[in-house]
Amino acid sequence: MTAVESQNDGVRSIEAAAAPARFARGWHCLGTAARFKDGSPHAIHAFGQKLVVFRSGDGSLNVLDAYCRHMGGDLSQGTVKGDALACPFHDWRWGGDGRCRQIPYSHRVPLRARTAAWITMEQDGLLFLWNDPEGNPPPPDVTIPRMAGAGRDDWTDWLWSEITVRSNCREVIDNVVDMAHFFYVHFSFPTYFKNVFEGHVASQFQKGVGREDRRPAATGDEPKLLGNTSVAAYHGPSFMIDELTYHYDRMDLNSVLINCHYPVDENSFVLQYGVMVERSDALEGDAADEMAAKMADFIRIGFEQDVAIWQNKTRIDNPLLCEEDGPVYQLRRWYEQFYVDVADVRPEMVERYEFELDTERPVEAWRKEVEDNLARQASEGAASGPSR
Repeated sequence: MTAVESQNDGVRSIEAAAAPARFARGWHCLGTAARFKDGSPHAIHAFGQKLVVFRSGDGSLNVLDAYCRHMGGDLSQGTVKGDALACPFHDWRWGGDGRCRQIPYSHRVPLRARTAAWITMEQDGLLFLWNDPEGNPPPPDVTIPRMAGAGRDDWTDWLWSEITVRSNCREVIDNVVDMAHFFYVHFSFPTYFKNVFEGHVASQFQKGVGREDRRPAATGDEPKLLGNTSVAAYHGPSFMIDELTYHYDRMDLNSVLINCHYPVDENSFVLQYGVMVERSDALEGDAADEMAAKMADFIRIGFEQDVAIWQNKTRIDNPLLCEEDGPVYQLRRWYEQFYVDVADVRPEMVERYEFELDTERPVEAWRKEVEDNLARQASEGAASGPSR
């Protein structure tokens, strides 16, 4: 054995199978419904193919495969005519159910003139699409819960953004259990962290305080931020609702943060995030809209921090964990249910699992780091002060 072989004896190797070419079964959000209601067809690259979204004359939003089954014309370049989408090549008219409704220059439509139509749902101002490799409709118990504030006058409208990420979407899901990254990547300070997985829902319960070394305390008459409470849950493989409350010295600010995505292919996805804020006596009219805009900008920075990590890290199937890293393997076991046939879903993928992380050691270490940083900043500030 050489010296190098001796030194490397027992070194853990990174294991990583290719990302699955199969796409997750479940509801996927394509964005705010309003963006698709302008009377034009819209191209969407998702699930390894090109789709087209259009609003028919009856007001419904429909999703079809983008390429016409006649001669391959791109329907996303076509025109909405009544309740159908007309191909720009030969004007074949396709309904939202995938059936060819009319061929203007022909006596009749061929019996087999059908294309793939996707099941859609419009809810809370958002458009959802159902994907199932087996071709089954969504079960009644697999739902996206309604958000009470959506569309109401006492809440702001959605502020919505998206970005395409060059990575597999499993990287997003891992964040559900990853408490430590909130401190190091997002500069927040978690003090309580718990996960519950059951059925098609994976939940994260979190409480935290601000990092004074990264975010200076409020001055003057500004409200002082005391901390935050977050109850976030993935409902299926790709749509998270986060009921996020910021606690100030004079009020609580209630908001809803959406973190969702849909796959473009196995190695890229479209990440979307949206926020709305509850209006209150302390936050009325334009003030609520301004706060929502500030939150949206803050959230954008947070997701950009995540994206920078995801696009530069490697895929790893056997992460080496410490006690405080949370139930990564259990989360991935839950997530696997969406990538196998329904008949192959094992009980351990959907049975209730709870894990509350012991935060004593992380909080102790992080509090010391914050205090050390504040002391250094004070010292550097004094050293750079005006000379006499």
